[in-house]
Amino acid sequence: MRVMLLMALLVLSGCQHLSSPAPVTGEIRDLRSGQTLTSEELITRLAKPSRLIVGEQHDNSDHHQLELWLLQRLGERRPQGSLLLEMLTPDQQLRVDDVRHASTLPKDLPGALAWQSGWDWSLYGPIVRFVLTQPYPLLAANLDNLEVRTVYATPPTLSGAHSNAASVKDELLAQINDAHCGLLPTSQMPAMLAVQQQRDRRMAERLLAAPAPSVLFAGAYHARKDVGVPLHVLDLRESQPPTVLLLAEHGAEVTSAMADYVWFTPATPAQDYCAEMRKQFGK
Repeated sequence: MRVMLLMALLVLSGCQHLSSPAPVTGEIRDLRSGQTLTSEELITRLAKPSRLIVGEQHDNSDHHQLELWLLQRLGERRPQGSLLLEMLTPDQQLRVDDVRHASTLPKDLPGALAWQSGWDWSLYGPIVRFVLTQPYPLLAANLDNLEVRTVYATPPTLSGAHSNAASVKDELLAQINDAHCGLLPTSQMPAMLAVQQQRDRRMAERLLAAPAPSVLFAGAYHARKDVGVPLHVLDLRESQPPTVLLLAEHGAEVTSAMADYVWFTPATPAQDYCAEMRKQFGK
């Protein structure tokens, strides 16, 4: 009887440590070797670097489910140092810290954080709620609105050979034009580029300063090794670039120049954001 009870306890103990399966199906690829990975193999590899950037498609719910799962699974492998979000700005950091140190989370959590309406709380809320109950800090990684306006009005000089490369600026300008449906006047493009790159520079600075191992969640272009935050990390004289995982829908082109790993998720119906933007511009 004692043996049976002991075996039962061991089985129950083992069940408590079973890892939860990934909430989203898809194909995971090591872009450097071309090898296809299981989700557990990916977690094993992502648990090693001191800095990790995960690039998302902001409106894809699958990507946010995977981000939450990644945080939970990485936390099982090693103590997490910090999570940084593109969606948080410096003027929100005090609010975040106050909520984190409170005995319970407020009923109106987005209100307490002054969460910006441009980021869909139904997608980001589960991640934020989880992290605020963890022992590591949640950190703002972006510019605040005043900083954005200042950069737009008077673009500062950007230091560093990597981020100033013509190929980088050309790619970002094309992305900015595409994101605004070709409706932005040419005269506004240099200022928009400056804002994009200053956001990347801030995220790089915050990532380097954050307790390690650190994870940054940001949009795919911010995350990309060939145009985004990783270049700014190198320009800040850090010899070791962060590891990059891109979350992308099936059919997207993702190369080894852009990321170290890619997780392809099911394609979702394309939304015509340009239709609404054309109405705003009277086109």
